[in-house]
Amino acid sequence: MQDCGLEENIINDFKDGISHGILVGNLTYALAKRLGMSEDEAYELKLAGMIHDVGKLKLSPYLYGRNSDGLSIEEMKYMRMHSKIGYEYLKRYDFSDTVMKTVLYHHECFDGSGYPNNLSGEEIPFGARILRLTDEFAALISERPYRKEFDIDTAVDIIIEEIKNMDMRVFLEFQRMIHEESTLKLIEDSKIRLENLDIYDLLNEEKPQ
Repeated sequence: MQDCGLEENIINDFKDGISHGILVGNLTYALAKRLGMSEDEAYELKLAGMIHDVGKLKLSPYLYGRNSDGLSIEEMKYMRMHSKIGYEYLKRYDFSDTVMKTVLYHHECFDGSGYPNNLSGEEIPFGARILRLTDEFAALISERPYRKEFDIDTAVDIIIEEIKNMDMRVFLEFQRMIHEESTLKLIEDSKIRLENLDIYDLLNEEKPQ
């Protein structure tokens, strides 16, 4: 087999991506249920949450292994492609229309300033509006190479500063649920440790010598 050529910092960020997807998926499921979605609908959104960043794997030379917060214009251009790249990749598999559109549109903003299609308001699928919020919150409460994680209150305050990006109905329900004991336990239970996970086994590749 060929060496997959992954550097150690990229491997670590790949593991972080797995952990992020698990947390986002669990939060998305919980919020969807509170918003009145059925078990099947909520489960589909949980699946979308777990795989929403699959497009970043194609962009790993630009997005993984970074140690600073800033993105150049060129890097930002590539980063904004990841939801569409993920959508195109997932066409190979038998995912539902709900999962596919949630992945594609999870970076659309309620005020129309998002990507890839600058959708606004009710044009954005409801699942994508939920994932837009849970994805950002999960990122804020997680450690990054360039910053420590924010506590829950600070993360909510940051989201409030960008509230124009969010569906207010989704945000208000999220705000009600976020400090409940069951949600705090959900967040803690979603923090799995992957130090011993061998990425090369997942990729069916041999480790470089």
